[in-house]
Formats: sequence, structure tokens, C-alpha cells
Amino acid sequence: MLPSLVVGSIFLCLTTVPVIAQRADAARISSSFDRDWSFLKGDVPGAERNEFDDTSWRKLAVPHDWSIDGPVDQKNPTGQGGGFMPSGVGWYRKHFTLSNEFSNRLVFLEFDGVMANSDVWINGDHLGNRPYGYVSFSYELTPHLNFGKDNVIAVRADTSKQPASRWYTGAGIYRHVRLVIKDSVHIPQWGTFVSTPKVAEKEAIVSVTTEVLNQTPSPQQVSLLVKLINPNGRIVQAGETSISTIEPGKVLSFKKDLTIRNPIRWDITSPTLYRAVASVRVNGNRTVDDEIVAFGIREFHFDPATGFWLNGKNFKIKGACLHHDGGAFGAAVPLAVWEHRLNELRKLGVNAIRTAHNPPSSDFLDLTDRMGFIVMDEMFDQWTVAKNPYDYHLNFNEWSKIDLRDTVRRDRNHPSVIIYSAGNEIHDTPNAELAKTILRGLVDEFHQNDPTRPVTQALFRPNVSHDYDNGLADILDVVGQNYREQEILAAYRQKSTRKILGTENTHELIQWLAMRDHPEYSGQFIWSGIDYLGEAGKYPRIANNSGLLYKTAMPKPIAFQRQSWWSEKPMVYVTRRVARSPLAPTDPGYNPVDERRPQVLFSDWTPKNLQPHEENVEVYSNCEEVELLLNGKSLGKQARPKDDSPRIWKVNFEFGTLSAVGVKSGKIAATYELRTAQQPARIILSVDKNTIAKSWDDVVFVNVSVIDQNGTLVPSADNLIAFKTEGTGFVAAVDSADSNSHEPYQASQRRAYQGRCLALIKANAVRGRIMLTATSPNLTSASLLLTVSPSSGRR
Repeated sequence: MLPSLVVGSIFLCLTTVPVIAQRADAARISSSFDRDWSFLKGDVPGAERNEFDDTSWRKLAVPHDWSIDGPVDQKNPTGQGGGFMPSGVGWYRKHFTLSNEFSNRLVFLEFDGVMANSDVWINGDHLGNRPYGYVSFSYELTPHLNFGKDNVIAVRADTSKQPASRWYTGAGIYRHVRLVIKDSVHIPQWGTFVSTPKVAEKEAIVSVTTEVLNQTPSPQQVSLLVKLINPNGRIVQAGETSISTIEPGKVLSFKKDLTIRNPIRWDITSPTLYRAVASVRVNGNRTVDDEIVAFGIREFHFDPATGFWLNGKNFKIKGACLHHDGGAFGAAVPLAVWEHRLNELRKLGVNAIRTAHNPPSSDFLDLTDRMGFIVMDEMFDQWTVAKNPYDYHLNFNEWSKIDLRDTVRRDRNHPSVIIYSAGNEIHDTPNAELAKTILRGLVDEFHQNDPTRPVTQALFRPNVSHDYDNGLADILDVVGQNYREQEILAAYRQKSTRKILGTENTHELIQWLAMRDHPEYSGQFIWSGIDYLGEAGKYPRIANNSGLLYKTAMPKPIAFQRQSWWSEKPMVYVTRRVARSPLAPTDPGYNPVDERRPQVLFSDWTPKNLQPHEENVEVYSNCEEVELLLNGKSLGKQARPKDDSPRIWKVNFEFGTLSAVGVKSGKIAATYELRTAQQPARIILSVDKNTIAKSWDDVVFVNVSVIDQNGTLVPSADNLIAFKTEGTGFVAAVDSADSNSHEPYQASQRRAYQGRCLALIKANAVRGRIMLTATSPNLTSASLLLTVSPSSGRR
């Protein structure tokens, strides 16, 4: 870090006692506003007033999703779309004091997201309403503050009108909140835009455009100083604009282009980030505000004939659609959860994420920037035609361009974002003239706020609504379509200037081949990357099982077929394909999608029938040759099929070990084995890491397995596992892959499903150790030790 350059990163601790000013003369002060809120589930009159008595309310920190606490109930009005979780009104209040030293400054409160229909008050004065729960927003507090005295922020979030979504949304202040203190001449929120109009191996031009607002009563002489800092913290370029006059109440844009020699480009394999420091200077000598923006130097484009290019390399977008919930954490997802999930998806070959079907948090995009994922940033699931009675169609005409503008301005500096989506399966399209008018307006708004990125839309049955014939599809920079791969390929043949992209696709082989074998097909986003809450079908299911990963982040057997297509690392994986027994909606493992799939996969060698019989064994591998062995005896070798279909053997079941050996260039490159399990004997624990920080965003995944005496997972085990912690941590949530389970997530026990469950651990001290013990009757218990250290934090 460069102390002389990061004055915008000074933090203030805000509590219910007077705040001691920390460098009140700093150009900008940004402080977390997450702690010390009071919460009440339910609606109460007068809760916005300062004198309201909130002493009996629950004390908590945000981000917070109260809906995930449950209980699940078939009568909850969210219905299957919301996973039968509760909805309603929730109130948040926070007392804080600001020193008189800040009375000559401007004070803003920034919300990363409130679900939903939020109203915010300061000292009883109403600041505004935002209906869309996925957008970030801010309010100025200055004229309403009592400096040196008690102030009260009150937030009312209302999800009571249901059904309002096709998936689980959560409820409450579910993303981070900040207090920001600025000078009266300052950069407004999201006022700096960094782009790279020229990128080559030897040289890159970085263009920094910054808006400056003058909220003083007199004209101000202002210039902008820009410094570019490389990943090692060294200033590699700097320059200042000429001085310009900004009249009172006006905004003026300043632009500075700087050249970087031998730039290190941002890429999916080396996601290098630079920083731009934009400093507002008055009268050429006094810095009154500054903003630090992370950015990446990269060039990308879509080509009609050859698809997607990044930094001169042509490759397929191998994407996954993700909803915003984090399983057991609901909508208030610690960043470590996303990091772990993205790492698991990357192992399968996934290189891109579609944020279905709404803007993500800015923290999520910070993470994709650092990890090197490319992102389709999606705005809406509906325009003016409803999918649910109380969804966003009620607010679209009034709010869509405001929400779009704010989101694009927030997200346009993220190098991971390579395309925006104006909507998903929009039901306005049968009315072509209405839809085209709306789409033109949205695309124009995207381009006005970010001219550097293309816009797509996830078209919904375009041949039915004639989107390819009536001009709607050609309003888009890149034509996107959900499913029906042959239709979008035909649309390209119809007009070879079209750039095409699969915005939502199934797991089927035929859809992968449509992308693999057609260079014009830029890529696909499979539905879905991870199981998610809601869109559940019939009760008692509360989650959708379409993912490559379970909501615990464990991969499913079908995920390894995708890995065999998308990953370059040699791999082999063995499954059993079994005819599906008819399940009632109340049976464990019931999935309405399975009603269209007559067979299911198991990655074990422990069938229910242990007597001699024939098993259909399916092997996924990207190796040139695979040999299958049963108890050491070869069952034959198979070469890789040209169409990437799985290698299949008919195997007479024997108790023991079934193994596969993958060969590449004549050498063993990968192996995998399954063993027949005996009776459950003990618990074992495994973790994604051994250290953790005391941070809301940090979590340790503890995977729990029930194994037999030989160490083999017992797939039928459903033991109830109890967790106990000692030391400086606690069990923040529990989960399993069972989408029918109504067990509470905030608990200290969980029943195993298919032999596994999950405990999620957080720290409650800056340093120390956490001992976690997992026990169950008739099983040998297991323990592990975690270290709490500030250096392990992600934020």
C-alpha cells in the first residue's frame, strides 16, 4: 500500500457513543456501517422516529437475511418460487454520533442492497424509496444530521406482497453499508470511469474520466490529478488536467489519457489489477477528494465468424448461471462462500458467470476480477409483463432506467464484466413494437453510461415471437438465446453479421457439441452452476437441483461429464447410471426435473442390491484411452469418442473395487476408484482451509463424511451429526445436499444426506484457535483445529 495515496481508505468506527474524529481533514473518509443495528421482524408504526423505543429489538450486524431463518411452511406466500420461506416487513435502526469536526463536510450513506421496497429515514426525515432489491444506492445525510449528538437511521424493508419472484430473494439489509464523508467539491458516487481504448503487448492507453460536483455556493477552480499504480504498488504514470471552473450545483467531467509501457494484461489465467487514483484539486494545490478504482488492462471483442476474443486469444466462454443466494446463508452471503464455490466451478472448467437474473453485489465482481472469471452482468427478469403478480413489472416503467444507470456506473470498472444483459426470457416480446421500443431505450442507456461493452438479452423462444425477423434481435450488440441451440445457429446463417452467444443451456451433450463444433458460437452459460433456493416445484422441496454443484459446493456426478468436456487437466470419473424409481413429491431426493429424466447417476459401488446383477457404468474422461477394472481384473479399454460421449461398460456387480485408469500419450494421466461400502463406523472432517479471520466475509467450509471401517463413504448414511465448538469461533450455519430438508440452517446439528453434510465456521476473535468436534450416536467422533489470524482475511 502507498500511504500517501490512500487517504480515501481511512476508516471510522461508528458506535452509539460520540465518535473521536480520525483525520477529519482527510480528503475522503469511508467507514463500514455494518455493526450495531437493531432489528425487528414485523411492521410497527412510528419506528422511523428518533424517540421510538428500540431497546427490546434484536441486536445484530448486517449483512443480514432474516428470511433464511425460516421456518419453512407450505402456507408461506412466497410459494415454491421463494422456497416456501417467510416474507414480510423488517425494520432496522442504528444510533450513531458524528463529531462536530465533520459539520463542514458532506455525509453520505451507501447501501449495497436492501431486499426489497426499502424506505430510509434519518432522524425522522424520509430520504427515499428503492423498490428493486438488487441495486446499490446512496443518500446524503448532511442537512438532517445532529453533529455531536445522537442520530438514528431507520430502514424499512418490505417483501410482504407475494409471490414476487421465481426464486429465493431473501429479506432485509442483505449487503454491506458504508458511511462516506466528503468535501463539498467531490466525486459523486461511481463518478470515475476507467477504460482501456488501446491495448497492445508493448503499450496501453488508460483513459480516466471523472465527474466532479460542486456543492459550494461559489464557482470553484478545479483540476484532476490521475496516478496509475501497478500491481507492485509503484506509480507507473501520472498526469493532471488543466484547471476548469465548476459553477455552483453543477457537475463537470474531467478526462485524462495516460500511456503505460509493457502493460501486464488482465486475463482469465492471470487476472492482474492496476489501480487508478483520481484526486480532485482546487486552485491547483489542495486535494479535496480522491477515489481509488481497481481496473484491468485488457482488450476483448465478439466476432461474428469466430466468437469471443480476449487479448488476441480466441476461446469459448464456458459459463455457468448463478442465482445470488448462498445456500445456508440465504441472500446474505459471505464472500468466502463465493470464493469457495467459484474455485470448485473452476476445477470443472468453468471460466465465466452469468448473474442470473439480476445485478450481483459489487463485492462479487471484485472477487471475479481477482479470480479471473468473465461475467455477464444481467439486469432484469421481466419488463412490463409480469411473471408473478408482485414482481418488478410493477416498477419497470418508473425505475428501470434509473436502476440500469446506477448499476452500470457501479460495475463499469470491473475488468471481469465483458457484457451486459438487458433481460431474461422477457414476456413482452410477443408484442414486437412494444418490446423493440423498450429494448432500444435500454440499450441506449447501457451505451450512454458505458460505451465500451456490448449488450445482449436472453431471448425467449425467439422463433415464436419472430425476434430474428422483426428486428428485435438486431438491436442487440450480441444476440443471446436460451436453449434451442440449433435456432441460434440458424439465426447466424440467416445473417452472418450476427454475433451469437448461448445465454442459458442445459447439461446435455448435444448442446455442448453445438458450441464445440461451431466457431461462430461464442459460448454458453449452463443452467445452472449451483443448486439454489426457490424455484422448487412441489412441496416439500425448497430448492432447485439443476446445478453442477450441490448448494454445499460439492460437485455432483454429472459435473464430471462437464469437466471431461471443459477442463484441460487430465481426469477420469466413474458413475453408475440407474433407472429412476418413481418418487412421490414427499420422498427424499424428489426432483420435478427428474420426471423428464428416466435415469439418475450415482458415484458409488454400493447399489441397494448387493446380489449379482448387471450395472450400467458410465465413465467421464478427457484422456485418450480409459481402462476399467473390477477387483484388479481388466474389463477392457475404450478410446475417447469423437463426439465426447461417455464411455459405457456393462458390469456384473461384485463386492469390492471398481477403478478406471486414464491414459494420455501412452502414460497414466488420471485414476479414479469406487469401493463397496460397509456399515457406517465413523465421521471424518475435511476443510477448504485451516485459517480464518474475524471478518463477516470469512468462513471455513467443514465437509462432514460418514465412512465405514475401511474409510469408504457410506452413501446411504443419514446419521444426525452434532457440532460443538471451543475457542474463538462458532458454527454459523449447517447444510446438506438434501433439497427436501426443512432443518434450520442456523443450528448446531444436521442430518447427513448421501453420507455427507456441511458445517460453516466463523471466528469471533481476532486471534486464537477453534476446536470443532462432530459427534453422532454409534459413530466414532471427529475433531479438527482451526487457527484464527488477521492475515487470513479476504477483505
